[in-house]
Amino acid sequence: MISIYYKKNNWKIILLLVAVVIGAISLYYTSRVVRNIEVQEKKKMMLWAKATRDLSASSDLEDNQEFLLDILRENDNIPVILTDDTLGILSYLNIDPEEADQPGYLNRQLVVMRQQHEPIRIEPLPGIVQYIFYKDSDLLYQLRYYPYFQLGVISIFLLVSYIAFSMSRRYEQDFLWVGMAKETAHQLGTPISSLLAWHEYMKSMAHNEEDAEMTAEVGKDIERLQTITERFSKIGSVPVLEPADVRDVMQQALGYMRKRASEKVIFRIEAGEKPVYCRVNAPLFDWVIENLTKNALDAMSGSGTIQVNISQQGKQAIIDFTDSGKGIPSHQFQAIFKPGITTRKRGWGLGLTLAKRIVEKYHRGKIFVRWSEPGKGTTFRIQLPVAGDNNNA
Repeated sequence: MISIYYKKNNWKIILLLVAVVIGAISLYYTSRVVRNIEVQEKKKMMLWAKATRDLSASSDLEDNQEFLLDILRENDNIPVILTDDTLGILSYLNIDPEEADQPGYLNRQLVVMRQQHEPIRIEPLPGIVQYIFYKDSDLLYQLRYYPYFQLGVISIFLLVSYIAFSMSRRYEQDFLWVGMAKETAHQLGTPISSLLAWHEYMKSMAHNEEDAEMTAEVGKDIERLQTITERFSKIGSVPVLEPADVRDVMQQALGYMRKRASEKVIFRIEAGEKPVYCRVNAPLFDWVIENLTKNALDAMSGSGTIQVNISQQGKQAIIDFTDSGKGIPSHQFQAIFKPGITTRKRGWGLGLTLAKRIVEKYHRGKIFVRWSEPGKGTTFRIQLPVAGDNNNA
């Protein structure tokens, strides 16, 4: 199975790699900054602890004491709790007073501080032991979690960019499809009109049964061209859906393909006696069956069986289209509906893509591979919502 249009989506891999590189660099750089700040804060607290101890033991009330007080004032962002040797709280710093007044708050902070850092033991006076507990500053806390916030923002940005790009690409593909379909219908219009005129002339010039038969066959091919033109003209527009018995639609679609298939291909339809009405656009739905039949004929190499089963299950019409061809590997069940995916040396790989678009977008139904086994065959299932009158049929 090859793809004419789709190559490996290298841009997705590149986008992911860019995100990973940005995230890795951000984490590495921020972690270095965090470690440096942690070291600086630890040194600052050691100096603060030394100043606290020396201030308590200082007898110089002038220069030395003022110097120690300046050191203590330098700490304006690291939360600190000073306790005695029994962990009784003596004082605190850089903690919200309103929160500190709440019962048990300072004790809970002691637990948090002990989990983050070992307390600093000081002896301000002989025989007196005190402990200084501290935790990371708000700045360090924010820096520690900033990379994850940054990665979250980058991830959201990449996700939004990917969705926007995919939608833009899908819109571009739809626009291209619609434009090509409309242009094809327009280009076919002129030669078909000319062929119709020549067909009328041929009918008037037919002098025997053989000429009449040949002229009739030419007329059928011209009608087929008109049907194809009508199909292309409907791509991109909202088709008119009308109630129809899908058994009749299926018989008509397969009837045309049966005449053009090998005599070694057997067509079977099991539809039951009750009609199964669905709202369909006959020319477009006929296109779906034609594409499935062409794929089946190619898979069977001109010899085999095409079995169609039509039934109604609740509010769904079920059409199982089975061939006895070479089958499809299970890992390709989804891929075969993508544009450009084909197993043939010739062909654009658009048949099943068009079928999926017609069934799901225009008829609000579903089409999927129900069963397939290499060497045994494939079953495509089409599900369509039944018309309102079905339940009374």
